[in-house]
Amino acid sequence: MSNACPLNFIKVDSSVSRLNSLFVSLLVLSYLYTNNVYILIFLSFDFVLKLFINVEISPIMRLAESIKSTFKIKDKYTDGGAKKLAGYFGLFFVVSLLITHFIHSWMLTFGIAIVFLTCSLLDVFFNYCIGCKIYFIIKKIYPNFMNNL
Repeated sequence: MSNACPLNFIKVDSSVSRLNSLFVSLLVLSYLYTNNVYILIFLSFDFVLKLFINVEISPIMRLAESIKSTFKIKDKYTDGGAKKLAGYFGLFFVVSLLITHFIHSWMLTFGIAIVFLTCSLLDVFFNYCIGCKIYFIIKKIYPNFMNNL
């Protein structure tokens, strides 16, 4: 099973996804610099919109699509299921950051942020999505994983 095949037959634009990852990374870095919890609340809200409500109304996704069209970046499609799982991981990281913020565990917050930023920036700069790689491994073991999502 190749990473290029559409495993759930839903395609998403990788260029928009990478811009989305860039904005998420910038917001996490902004949080680390300012310690403003409202940045994390906004990020969690955005992830919930993308994953559970409607991706079209996500502010970060709209910004990414706007920049893509402004700079006329070419479409490059990838498997939507893999990116959706990566989104779930992103939501997990943001919620973890929120929890560690509220329990005042700065070192744990910083550690989680470093892992999250590493994963996100790998996607931005090298088009290497850790969540997508995990998705493809799980799909090999459990072929029906995330079929109904």
